[in-house]
Amino acid sequence: MLSAPLRKILPSGATRCHDFRGGTKSLGNYVPDHFVCGKHCIADRSEAMMMIIDPGEGRVLQALGLNALTETVYRTLLAEPDRGVEQIAAKLHLSEAEVREALDELLELTLLRPASDSRTLRAVSPEVGLIRLLAHNQNQLLHRQQQLETARTAIAALSAEYTDRRLDDEMVVRLDSLEAVRDRLEELAATAAEECLSLMRGGAVRPDSIQAGKHPNQVALERGVAIRSIFQESFRNDPDTLRYARWLADLGGSTRTVPILPMRLVIVDRSIALIPSDPSDGRRGALELHGAALVQPLCALFEELWRNGADFGQQPAPRDDQDLTGSERALLQLLGQGHTDESAGRKLGLSLRTVRRMMKDLMNRLGAESRFQAGAQAVRKDWL
Repeated sequence: MLSAPLRKILPSGATRCHDFRGGTKSLGNYVPDHFVCGKHCIADRSEAMMMIIDPGEGRVLQALGLNALTETVYRTLLAEPDRGVEQIAAKLHLSEAEVREALDELLELTLLRPASDSRTLRAVSPEVGLIRLLAHNQNQLLHRQQQLETARTAIAALSAEYTDRRLDDEMVVRLDSLEAVRDRLEELAATAAEECLSLMRGGAVRPDSIQAGKHPNQVALERGVAIRSIFQESFRNDPDTLRYARWLADLGGSTRTVPILPMRLVIVDRSIALIPSDPSDGRRGALELHGAALVQPLCALFEELWRNGADFGQQPAPRDDQDLTGSERALLQLLGQGHTDESAGRKLGLSLRTVRRMMKDLMNRLGAESRFQAGAQAVRKDWL
């Protein structure tokens, strides 16, 4: 190898290293088996053929869009501007077609221009041609960077849209049937770690619902999971529901009642909640909610109802300072708000007959002969 910092390809027939500052020089027709540079012996013919003027410089020009062949032709024209196509081809061991292809590329890159006689082409100096080419590449790079930034913004928007949609999909899962709800409740009871909370809105719990809930509740309680349930006060009148509440209490569950519940609800470990898809028809399935933003407000609702609820173990239903049960006070409030007996009964989970019986009893206690008079008396007695 040559000891000089820049490696020079030796010209045809040379026996000593020459300083070709003009650029890359291809080997001629004949390269001796060995070359001597001062006292140093350099590579044999095959290695000498691979030597280039400056590997680093060549890589830079390639970055500007010149391939190795085109760069070699360009350097040759800079060093020997009078050479024609045939002479360049012979010197560089290329075909004339390859040289012409390189010249076409140099013209496209504006590294060749017509000479003063307009009949020949001359290489544009590096100070002009390559600097101009560099500026062109920089402008292209800047434009590309702007395109990439635009793409980045579009990707961010698309990613945010996809993430929101994915979060929506993950935070709300639809359970399309009563059977799917029961299966999911059984899975949640088996995997619950701390507690299960539930609101049991509506009329008396159906015997099949009670039976379906017994096994998962028992599994959870035996694993040490706390179970708290809030029933509507009207459930106290249903023997099957009472038996279920006592069974649940015997296993360690806690149950309270309130006059009115807004909906059915199950919360597991304060991280998953099930609410009915259609509050008026539980057979239409449920929505499974995930995430603090959806579940924590439901937990707060449960805790507020729990604080105001009465222990289900109290029989009969507890009465307040005015000797009213929760259901009686709620009935007066609902009727005062304009509800009919039927709609009040639906809110309270009571039959129409029970509502009318309760209202008759309240009128007797108020000494009223009409509902209007009963309302006025209830206000005067601070029942409303």
